[in-house]
Amino acid sequence: MQFKHPELLYALLLLLIPIIVHLFQLRKFQKEAFTNVAFLKEVTLQTRKSSQIKKWLTLLVRLGLLAAIILAFAQPYTSNNKTFNTKTETVIYLDNSFSMEAKGDKGPLLKRAIQDIIGNVPENESFSLVTNNDVYRNVTVKSINNELLQLGYSTNQLNYEAALLKSKAYFSKDSNTIKNLVFVSDFQLKEVPVRANGDSSIKVNHVQLKPVNVNNVAIDTVYASKRTPENLELTVGLKNNGDSIDNLPISLYNDDNLLAKSSVSMDKEATTTFTLPANTIINGTLKIEDVNLQFDNNLYFNINETPKINVLSINEGDDAFLKRIYTEDEFNYTSSNFKDLNYNSITSQNLIVLNELQRIPSALNTALKSFTGNGGVLIIIPSENIDIQSYNNTNIKFDFAPLKPLVTIEKRLTSINYSHPIYINVFEKQVRNFQYPKVNTYYPQDLGNASAVLQFEDNKPFLSQNGNTFLFSSALNKANSNFKAINLIVPTFYNIGKSSLQNVNLYYTIGNENTYDVATILQQDEILTLNHKEVNVIPQQQYFNNKVAITTNETPDKAAVYTIKNKASSLESVSYNYNRAESNLDYQNLSNIENVNVSNSITELFDTIKSDSKINELWKWFVIFALILLIIEMLILKYFK
Repeated sequence: MQFKHPELLYALLLLLIPIIVHLFQLRKFQKEAFTNVAFLKEVTLQTRKSSQIKKWLTLLVRLGLLAAIILAFAQPYTSNNKTFNTKTETVIYLDNSFSMEAKGDKGPLLKRAIQDIIGNVPENESFSLVTNNDVYRNVTVKSINNELLQLGYSTNQLNYEAALLKSKAYFSKDSNTIKNLVFVSDFQLKEVPVRANGDSSIKVNHVQLKPVNVNNVAIDTVYASKRTPENLELTVGLKNNGDSIDNLPISLYNDDNLLAKSSVSMDKEATTTFTLPANTIINGTLKIEDVNLQFDNNLYFNINETPKINVLSINEGDDAFLKRIYTEDEFNYTSSNFKDLNYNSITSQNLIVLNELQRIPSALNTALKSFTGNGGVLIIIPSENIDIQSYNNTNIKFDFAPLKPLVTIEKRLTSINYSHPIYINVFEKQVRNFQYPKVNTYYPQDLGNASAVLQFEDNKPFLSQNGNTFLFSSALNKANSNFKAINLIVPTFYNIGKSSLQNVNLYYTIGNENTYDVATILQQDEILTLNHKEVNVIPQQQYFNNKVAITTNETPDKAAVYTIKNKASSLESVSYNYNRAESNLDYQNLSNIENVNVSNSITELFDTIKSDSKINELWKWFVIFALILLIIEMLILKYFK
């Protein structure tokens, strides 16, 4: 038992006063001669004994009464926890990902969790609150009440390991404190599950909030499945988590105008298609109606006017195959004889092809190095009679291994790097028995710091890449190679050309690293911004000669179609959507996790934490005891004869 005001216990010394008074009142009886009557003598003895007993009882009761009053004012208390007088630290991780939109028995899981935290954390108790996108350190419920009530949903949930590590970082290093980590989430089933608590200094408490139903429908994806000169066919993919659906309406809007409507019946997955006119600029929104999660009911996309890619071919060989690949509907193709090259035109290009030059002069080397440094893409195709020293000077500048003297032995091209970006979505499967291209002469070369795109049968590179530069080790003319006759040449050159200007995709996912190019020329100190209604975002960007490379990750953080602007001038549109990983309402079983306290209610958990360190105040019992003693004293004085 402890006392809130132990200094008042000195008042117990006052108990000496009634004892002293009582002792002074115990005077000896004086003998007095009286009639010798035996009866009177017996009465006198009995009266003397009764009087002494009554006085001793009264003294004891009064001492008890005074002691009870003094102890009551000292406010004694006890605790169920032996460490009740130890300082306590509390950190709460509150999962505010989109899956917490799901409805529980008292409303959306996140909103109910916020109300329970406000209602159960003592108003003036200091704690730290961690969410997926914010941290409130050493605060009270009262000080962040408004922030809690206005807390929104986060675009991406931290994985459980990262959330635990982030939360534990806000405990002090004091080993003498009781550390409680309260982890509030629905604990969706993830690739990396929740693990046991390996830190014995921190008591981890998981509160798993569950929705009343797990039915949810999401628009998962949209992509261009077919293109013709007249039409573009869009395929929409949907996913269903829960009961089968007989008729789900899907609407397609361009801005606020309804373009088309469809419906699907689905069990787990379904697709539907919309046909749109080709070459139409669309700021599109796909919509469904679903009462559970709301964030995945809309999917935004856009179709811009595709800017043409500038391609310059510097020739001493035949460029007819390049003209057939880089057609005028997608490319601005310029062919220049090496002797007539205008160096000033280099900076305005996206792709430059050195087509079988015999020699690469140092001036051209310098110009091309500056060109690739500004985001341009370069393809080098040697001739059969090159000045190998000038080529190797170029290789040194672009960090390729040197070319060795020409070898006049037929060589087959047998290896394709299917995982290379220029071949993604080109092959349905890896082909092993295709018609191998061959060359009659080639320049042997080691890979060095480059990566192989196409290789000969001895694993020497036929086409290699380093940064923005692609290097062939053989001439491609018909006399030396049949590579032009193989259908592999078209995706190789076409996709290299398309990679030189990364046009905006149909849409991007917030939280992923997204990169795209905007074909524009900026003046000094000008920047591009992303705008949607009142939202104005300045993305990470890098300016090159004729384009701006934009990179986004966590921003913008709201799903919508954004306009890319240079000051007041609108250039094109770009769409962002929330990650659909939160749409799947499957949950982890926490019952087998060791060293973790699992609960289904924030209120229940905080009641448990409070009971573990509960203080039992005893002063009321001492007041009651004092009243009882007072009554006993009154009864003794009145009825004890």
